Amino acid sequence: MQKKEMIEKELAKLIDIRTDFLEYLDNNIPKKKNNIEFDFSNNPTVDAKMIHEHFFKLDYQARKLRGFLVKEFGIKAE
Repeated sequence: MQKKEMIEKELAKLIDIRTDFLEYLDNNIPKKKNNIEFDFSNNPTVDAKMIHEHFFKLDYQARKLRGFLVKEFGIKAE
């Protein structure tokens, strides 16, 4: 697999994971009347373990993709 294809594949995974994470939040936390912001005023209970699992996948994939980009483009990682 060429580098560009690998980066595109990993970026698509990142987007899918982000979508899953946001979908989980949308399904478990009510929205304010503007239907954009989450409404935490009622102190909804969400599954902290699930939040962690979604975030961990998102963070892992972002770090993995960052590694490819740093290597490919010589970007200084901080």
